[in-house]
Amino acid sequence: MGNIVWLASYPKSGNTWLRAFLANLVANHADPLRPDEWVAYADDEAEPERFGELAGRPSHELTLDEIAVLRPRVHALIAQRARGTRFVKSHNMSGNFDGEPLYNWQVSAGAIYMVRNPLDVAISMSHHFGLKIDESIERLGNPQVATANDALFVSQMLGSWSEHVKGWADLADRMPGKVIVLRYEDLLEKPARHFAKAAKLIGLGQDKARIERAVKHSSFQILSTLEQKHGFVEAVDEKTRFFFKGSSNQWRETLSRGQVQRVVDGHREQMQRFKYVPAGY
Repeated sequence: MGNIVWLASYPKSGNTWLRAFLANLVANHADPLRPDEWVAYADDEAEPERFGELAGRPSHELTLDEIAVLRPRVHALIAQRARGTRFVKSHNMSGNFDGEPLYNWQVSAGAIYMVRNPLDVAISMSHHFGLKIDESIERLGNPQVATANDALFVSQMLGSWSEHVKGWADLADRMPGKVIVLRYEDLLEKPARHFAKAAKLIGLGQDKARIERAVKHSSFQILSTLEQKHGFVEAVDEKTRFFFKGSSNQWRETLSRGQVQRVVDGHREQMQRFKYVPAGY
């Protein structure tokens, strides 16, 4: 059994919120951690330095095939250098790419997967990446989507929203207790109850007061205030706030009926699985 706990999600589905909660849960400080302090508690699978170290040249010069071959070795390196359990963020889908595993389960202890209504994901992606809503919707349904390979991050294989969600949800069904799925909307409605599932996975599920403190320290209001005061490295630029709204059902005021229908038509099976299909669609 390994020591990596994956924090996985399709982009703009609450991964950062999850990392904020876990960092505050483990730290258990009287005051909330600043965003720059979360780095000590979680790694990022797509950081280029380890890929470059193993390849012997800058990672942005690598092909997708070369990255795929290196990825299990990178994961082993993260596990080897960690002291105890290590949280690692990833936006990779579950499964394989080009015959190589996207996750090295030999060095993994488990995974927490965040899922969010794709109708709201489309809006959050539009805000964060500067896309038109229709462009975000098209991206959600594109099975060929991968992130860029540049000096900041190596490519991660996303696929479509449905492929991403299905792969991880199916894995959770096959690996109960080791891989869990958290719905973003459940965390908004009853955060202490549902974040406690993540706490249980890492062996900190018995201390109710500690969980409630971590929930409070990672509330959207606190995170937004901390970003305003200290900044946040994952923001696209200084003018674009990372913590935008964080609410659910934004789509009701933003998307047209035709746009909603396009999302539902493209992702009905997984939306039904997670109770995201609106009445009348």
